[in-house]
Amino acid sequence: MIDLQDIRYVRLGTRDLAAADRFAREVVGLELARVEAGARYYRSDDRDHTLVYFEGEPADHTVAFELRDAAALDAAAAALADAGCAVRQGSAEACEQRRVRAFVELRDPTGNRLELVVRPDHSGRRHFPSRDAGITGFSHVGLCSTDPARDEAFWTGVLGARVSDRIGNAALLRIDPVHHRVALFPTTRAGIQHVNHQVAGIDDVMRAYYQLRARGVRIVFGPGRHPTSGAVFLYFEGPDGMVYEYSTGVRTIAPEDEAGYRPRQFPFAPESFCMWGSRPDIPEFSKT
Repeated sequence: MIDLQDIRYVRLGTRDLAAADRFAREVVGLELARVEAGARYYRSDDRDHTLVYFEGEPADHTVAFELRDAAALDAAAAALADAGCAVRQGSAEACEQRRVRAFVELRDPTGNRLELVVRPDHSGRRHFPSRDAGITGFSHVGLCSTDPARDEAFWTGVLGARVSDRIGNAALLRIDPVHHRVALFPTTRAGIQHVNHQVAGIDDVMRAYYQLRARGVRIVFGPGRHPTSGAVFLYFEGPDGMVYEYSTGVRTIAPEDEAGYRPRQFPFAPESFCMWGSRPDIPEFSKT
């Protein structure tokens, strides 16, 4: 079983890099870590980077996960090959771009592009955000799934994730004590459905609500509270239709509780996404 240690970064293609850069810095509040040819790298915590915008197709998305060491990476590549999954080794140039020592690339059954990395760089300097959004770090992604039951089996049976809860057929998956690092939402395409950053408290969520509205940023869900993870949230739309989320207060499941933990089943209904009564304007949250 592959043992994912942490979620590491996302890479998002865009046809308008300048506009995406402005949004990442001025709206989301990320720190610009560095500029490379055709790409911008952003920090949200002490990692070298957690988000990349690069010149490319807007549907070209990647999410990366960290493994413990090189031996774990070799074992993961072998396990994926045994499971019939095509695996490609990252080149030296690609490793340098990502600031990792090695990685492999694969796709889940829906076609979502994943990277498994080892020895990713941390930054030797303090995180200095571009604005006071209260961000404490990159935390999770929502992924599109064309067959949630099949994809859940892949993520749990091959990649070692555990189900925390389900909303209809949408599984919320953890790889560590945090309630979920990946959520699989039913739809007809591949790609990242939303990108989550944690903020320090409810004040940051509510402050963002008013600030984003004043900037004309489209709010697509919230403020609200998830009955699954318990997190207070706000979702808003970014470049190329990508949805971003701020949330705070996410539930954790302690290692000593793992053996007795049983995932809860919620109906695929608005109240399963928000216990306060907010209604999502997000297609993947509105389908049965």
